[in-house]
Amino acid sequence: MRYVEIAADLRDRIASGALAPGGALESEAELGARYGASRVTIRRALMLLRNEGLLISRKGAGWFVAADPVRQDLGRMATIEGALAEAGIAPARRILTFGFEKAPAAVAAALGLPRGADVLRVRRLNLAGDEPFAIVTVWVPAEYGAHISRDAVERATFYELLPLRGIALGSATQTISAVAASREEARLLRVPVGAPLLACRRITRDRAGRPVLYSEHRYPGHRTVFEVEIPRVAAGSAWGPSGVRVLGPRGEKLA
Repeated sequence: MRYVEIAADLRDRIASGALAPGGALESEAELGARYGASRVTIRRALMLLRNEGLLISRKGAGWFVAADPVRQDLGRMATIEGALAEAGIAPARRILTFGFEKAPAAVAAALGLPRGADVLRVRRLNLAGDEPFAIVTVWVPAEYGAHISRDAVERATFYELLPLRGIALGSATQTISAVAASREEARLLRVPVGAPLLACRRITRDRAGRPVLYSEHRYPGHRTVFEVEIPRVAAGSAWGPSGVRVLGPRGEKLA
């Protein structure tokens, strides 16, 4: 099919570097002239590459080659804003919902609270420049969230706000899995419904080991990668970074 051929040619140009990461493509009309194809055919080719994570579209601006994924270090506790800034990308955030609710069972268990205890729930969309980067939902015990305003979470992260309330942050446990984008997630992240997302669940504790934050993150699979450094490699013995585990579908340890 013609659109598949056009997509293959554009894919090759991206792989060769002829179309650089972050660079703009020609307009759909110009691409149609280049390939001798209708605008409908060009659009199908572009959407195919967008579904593969190779292209992004910006309303009113056109089509662009997807930038290299942002790298996040699993060996340290960092914020999305920090990871984006290190990659040279301006971070931004948009609060989607803010309010107190009864803790769902999974949230109560993660925070060590009685089922139905009050928690502050904040859901936001993190942006990399003007592109959606992640959907993040954070739950905080009501005693910690009582004096935190919507304006505050629009300006700063919980890792910045909680120490202002006298909470000294300590360790965190993060679990990463894969999920398919729901209709709402697809709309917010500008990916197709069912597109692969990285799903991260993080429990953050204070220095006494008490859970103070529970968060869930959804990243488009092509926008970020997680890295961990292996400090020592030795044949014939167990080696690897402390705390890294492979878990099965029910949370059982596999390796």
